[in-house]
Amino acid sequence: MTTSAAYVFGPGATESPAATKKTTTTAPATATAEATAACKPDARYPKRQLRGVWIATVKNIDWPSRAGLGQARQKAEYVKILDSAVKRNLNAVFVQVRPASDAIYRSSLEPWSQYLTGTAGKDPGWDPLPFLIDEAHKRNLEFHAWFNPYRAAEGTDLSKLPANHPARQHRDWTVKYGGGLYYNPGLPQVREHVTKVITDVVSRYDIDGVHFDDYFYPYPGGGGTFDDKAAFAKYGKGQKLADWRRENVNKLVAKVDEAVHETKNHVKFGISPFGIWRNESNDPDGSATAGMSAYDSIYADARAWIKAGTVDYVAPQLYWPRGFKAADYKALTSWWAGAVKGTGVQLYIGQALYQVGTRTNAAWANPGELSAHLTVNRRYKEVDGDIYFSAKQLLTNPLGAIDRVAKEHYSRPALLPIMEDRGGEAPDRPAGAKASGSTVSWTPSQGARAYAVYRVPESGKDCHTTDARNLAAVVTGTSYQAKPGTYLITSLDRQHHESTPVKVKVDKG
Repeated sequence: MTTSAAYVFGPGATESPAATKKTTTTAPATATAEATAACKPDARYPKRQLRGVWIATVKNIDWPSRAGLGQARQKAEYVKILDSAVKRNLNAVFVQVRPASDAIYRSSLEPWSQYLTGTAGKDPGWDPLPFLIDEAHKRNLEFHAWFNPYRAAEGTDLSKLPANHPARQHRDWTVKYGGGLYYNPGLPQVREHVTKVITDVVSRYDIDGVHFDDYFYPYPGGGGTFDDKAAFAKYGKGQKLADWRRENVNKLVAKVDEAVHETKNHVKFGISPFGIWRNESNDPDGSATAGMSAYDSIYADARAWIKAGTVDYVAPQLYWPRGFKAADYKALTSWWAGAVKGTGVQLYIGQALYQVGTRTNAAWANPGELSAHLTVNRRYKEVDGDIYFSAKQLLTNPLGAIDRVAKEHYSRPALLPIMEDRGGEAPDRPAGAKASGSTVSWTPSQGARAYAVYRVPESGKDCHTTDARNLAAVVTGTSYQAKPGTYLITSLDRQHHESTPVKVKVDKG
């Protein structure tokens, strides 16, 4: 995702069936026609918007900063990332829990990741995942567990893998390519294993989402040929090789989608594909671009997933600036907005925070380029948010770009976009709300994950159902330190369905 050498071609090495399955609600059920008429929505303060950051563990890109750190240091580094996210009013983290058929959590199916201790298979002495999830939830950050489905190992020497590593136990599952080891997507056993690993995490941990990034079949340029001839001969059934490979990926996506929701319906499933589906030069339905095509090069057909409704969201990696001829940010945002339109599949844009301040393109020397991307997004009601790669740059804040994004676009918190198919309902409104001095408090509502606090302006004009202009905070506790004024408190479930408000007045002095 971060290699700039493949900047242009790859980041690293009418109603559809989905419309009947996926339902998106952008306004809470409590909204009324009267409120909408009274308050014109202000695009600067969206009521609902996903604001996420990727936290990569592979090669210790983001966390832990290096292998072998003690538990206390690992915890401190993670909390620092979360606090940096909260400071910018982000509301979701996408944490890589399975970098390469290994585990950042205690697993009976795959060995401990080398990125924790420095030694693959070595027990770090604690299970990090409950801590990672709990700390995110304490800060009102949705936690998405990020899995790489097909990467089996960084090297090709099977003897260096732990004895219980699936690639070592099932050598026939693997293909060596470009100095790495991959699971063969054409094998039903591989699909079964990947789904089993993911289902295990969904069933045992309180995650909010399952996430794939852009790695499916390996990116071209690694040298040699991806040798799946035997699997193709056995399972190809007269198809063209490229079509068969795309179908293999589609089968895994559909299988994971079904397994995740059968295990826990509220858990979301989404994918962050490479930013170009196809170019219009080789497909009239493609985008006005001239870069690598995910459909043709890595056999990832995001448009098929959207149409089939086998994803809840897509987060295409639009890692190029505005005006870049081969892959113009504006052209791609428009294309993806059109791809999800009418399907109910939500669209978040993958933003290249890691590119800011680099020399891959002169535009990245502009500290306002990233913020300008979000301004472009406002043109499309289909864009439900953004995810930033990656957490390391969230901390270093290159050129002050992420602070500028926060100032110009995230000056208010935002609730999460609702996915009706993931269930849930608005909890009861907070009871026992009262003010004591500057402290507003209330009793917990059953089913509430958090509470939204709105400060009504002196004019008395209540716009809380329209946008977030008056949203002061989203808190997980049952109190809030308030300035004098009138406040509305609502309850939110884990999907951010919102209750009707209760009003509290805080007097001066």
